[in-house]
Amino acid sequence: MESTASQLRSRKWTRDSYLISTDTSLVPIPELNAAFASEEFYWGKPLPPPVMRETLQNSLCFALYDIKSHPVEVAETLLRAQAASSDEVSTPKAENAPTLLGFGRIITDYTTIAFVTDVWVHPSTQGKGLGTWLVQCLQGVIESMPHLRRSMLLTGSWDKSVPFYQKLMKMDLMNENTGKNELAVMTMIWKGNSHWVEPEA
Repeated sequence: MESTASQLRSRKWTRDSYLISTDTSLVPIPELNAAFASEEFYWGKPLPPPVMRETLQNSLCFALYDIKSHPVEVAETLLRAQAASSDEVSTPKAENAPTLLGFGRIITDYTTIAFVTDVWVHPSTQGKGLGTWLVQCLQGVIESMPHLRRSMLLTGSWDKSVPFYQKLMKMDLMNENTGKNELAVMTMIWKGNSHWVEPEA
């Protein structure tokens, strides 16, 4: 019987010319490190390629791609070949090659806890609803875990991210913004928690 981890690490969603996949073998490390080096990724920095690859393998990752006009299976083959070619330097790509546009990952035991981190979407996608879609996919997987006790995340973006995650991920804010540059701590109690109460229909 396939494990829960194996099942969740092979999920995919499509919309128009976009693909979200949890298959880490598709992720181009140089492109992801470029995202980690961007201004939008203010909470972290790039990792050495072997460390990044191991980090992905130890997390449940969600990568958003523009697959252009390619069928999903073709796009996956192209992405897998590109990811396998080099973790160090981006290789030249054809004009219509699939492109990494967003990312997020869950640090989890696949049973009781889910820590959401490193959610990033390329600025060029703003206004297209792709960031919302990416987070909805993360949340859908989280809610599919029947024994999950809680999900959590930290964010320094009080004005934008806190209400965004409250709405899309059903999270409660656990602390107040005192203006001292502290992180917002957010959490959602789920079905495996002893304090879980089934919402009224």
